[in-house]
Amino acid sequence: MRGLYFDDLKVGARLRSEPYRVTEDEIVAFAQKWDVQAFHLDHAAADASVFGGLSASGWHTAAIAMRLFTTGPLRFEGGAVGLGVDELRWPVAVRPGDSIQLETEILDLRASRSKPGYGLVRVRNVATNQAGAVVLSYVANALVLRCSTKSS
Repeated sequence: MRGLYFDDLKVGARLRSEPYRVTEDEIVAFAQKWDVQAFHLDHAAADASVFGGLSASGWHTAAIAMRLFTTGPLRFEGGAVGLGVDELRWPVAVRPGDSIQLETEILDLRASRSKPGYGLVRVRNVATNQAGAVVLSYVANALVLRCSTKSS
């Protein structure tokens, strides 16, 4: 299966990833390397924190969302070059055992003026847990290849 091109996209389209189950081991491993705050590493510290238990780093949640974006239904030919993120939110903590799913909505499409052969895609990504609670949301801009062979 070939990857998607800018020309394959439609404003308003919504696509969902497969769910991803988060483990305690990966929460701790990510925190040990990237976000060494005690409430991501230690049960006692996490229990005493505002989280009331072990939770994933928001940056870990963002990395999971990126994984779901790049392995889900929007697999772009040549990849998607990130140009920026707006409105990044983590309203609910991710816990060990949570199953995370990403929904991507295409908000805007426009041809790149400075890079012929590419288009700019604006998307809203919303990640939810198994209970439907939003654990991450953001709006992103990306540069993707246009398809010069698509028939009109």
